[in-house]
Amino acid sequence: MAQDYVWFQGIPFPVLDICPEHIKAVQDELVLKDEDIITVTYPKSGTHCLIEVLSLIHTKGDPNWIRSVPTYVRSQWIETETGYKFKVERKEGPPLLSSHLPIQLFPKSFFTSKGKVIYVIRNPNDVLASGYYFWHFTNLAKKPESLEQFFEWFLQGHGITGDWKNHYTPAQTQAFEETFREKMAALPLELCSWD
Repeated sequence: MAQDYVWFQGIPFPVLDICPEHIKAVQDELVLKDEDIITVTYPKSGTHCLIEVLSLIHTKGDPNWIRSVPTYVRSQWIETETGYKFKVERKEGPPLLSSHLPIQLFPKSFFTSKGKVIYVIRNPNDVLASGYYFWHFTNLAKKPESLEQFFEWFLQGHGITGDWKNHYTPAQTQAFEETFREKMAALPLELCSWD
C-alpha cells in the first residue's frame, strides 16, 4: 500500500475510493434531497446492520432487492468518489445513503434540508474490538501491530474518520457520556476509566 491514510483537515480516512477533493465537494457542493435518509456512524458501529433494516423497510419487507443488490449500492457512501458521483447523477431510486463523516465535514446542504439522519452509537468497547480486528485484517489503512497500539490510537483520537468521542456534537457527547456512565456503573473502574 502506497500510503496509510487519506488525510483531510487533520482526519484520516481509508485509502479506498476516497480523496480530499471529494470530501471537500461533499461538504461544500453535495445537495441532499428532503427525502434522503443518511445512516451516519463511526466505523464499526453497526452501519451495515442498519442498512439491512432500512432496506427492508424501504421494500416493505420484500428481501429480493437485498438479495440481489449489494449493501454499498443500496446505500452509497457519500464520502467516496463512487458514492458522490451516484448521488450527484441519481434522478430516482432509494433515498438511502451512508457516511462515516464527522459532523464538521457533513454536507452543508443537510442543515437547510429536511433530509433525515439516523446516527448509530455503539458501545466504545465493541467499536474498539471490532475496529481492531477489521483494520488488522484489511488493506484499507495502516494496520495496528497490537490491540494495545490500536487502543492508544483510539484514545488519542487517531481512528479512521477521526476521534470516536468527537464524531458528533458536544451536546451529543455529553448525553452519551451520562448514559454510558449510568449503564456501566456496576463494572469495575479499571474497565471504564472516565479520566
